[in-house]
Amino acid sequence: MTALLIAEHDNITLKPATAQALTAALEMTDVVDILVAGSNGQSVAEQAARLDGVRNVYYADSAQLAQESPEVLARLVCDEAKGYSHVLFVSSSVGKSAMPRVAALLDVSPVSDILAVKGPKTFVRGIYAGSLLATVEVTDEVVVATIRTTAFKARGEGADATVEEVIAPSGYEGSRFIRFTEAKSDRPDLVSARMVVAGGRGLLDEAGFRALETFADSVSAAVGATRTAVDMGLCPNDWQVGQTGKMIAPELYIGVGISGAIQHTAGIKDAKTVVAINKDPEAPIFEVADYGLVADGVEALQALTAKLGK
Repeated sequence: MTALLIAEHDNITLKPATAQALTAALEMTDVVDILVAGSNGQSVAEQAARLDGVRNVYYADSAQLAQESPEVLARLVCDEAKGYSHVLFVSSSVGKSAMPRVAALLDVSPVSDILAVKGPKTFVRGIYAGSLLATVEVTDEVVVATIRTTAFKARGEGADATVEEVIAPSGYEGSRFIRFTEAKSDRPDLVSARMVVAGGRGLLDEAGFRALETFADSVSAAVGATRTAVDMGLCPNDWQVGQTGKMIAPELYIGVGISGAIQHTAGIKDAKTVVAINKDPEAPIFEVADYGLVADGVEALQALTAKLGK
């Protein structure tokens, strides 16, 4: 069996999620090739070629691929997927958009958010927002899936795989790129941060979130939030953690004013240590926390910031 893994990158640097997905791919198959789609593909492909366990790396340069057009990416993957038993994506916004399209074009049933590998075509994935785990077996000839990379350790480097260019499909007229906007921040990236401090509606207002940000900056942590806090306009949507947001796996996660709804806790299942601060002693988040503090969130943040500042 041979797998084709679609690389996750920002057109400059290969993201750690690719090395984590490679670990999962090698548990399914003996041979893994990587496909890099975007701009500056050769540079990123050379980074991917250093990952241990990779046989070949293919790259395709296209303006539409650089802007993460899922339709164009799906067409490219289908063109290159011939002969592979597994076509694998990282469970990211790009992977979640392109993977179902590839599965539809190949006429197979997709598997999303693989958490563990039991065999070449047998996997564990979360259901009901991660509250239950299901073991599923694929009967189709080709496995098309996304991998929850926070559940796997990153593969190391040390290889020198062959790098080869492939031709990207011609322009797709069904969608077009309008503009790209990016939030600039000196804080660590939320998905890859070792420490995350997140807030919920228990912080009540923007002043509460300013206290959260001050504390996070004092400990060099990334900042996250619940969907409710985002919907209330207390913080930007790129902070959202959970089933409909980002899946994170920090060494330390501190949730402040977060009740612990399953839609949010689904996104922190792989956190190594969870600390919860909430004034409601019956808050569900205490059931998943390693350490809990029953206290007002803003007051606790201010006290912690003052203590750390001494």
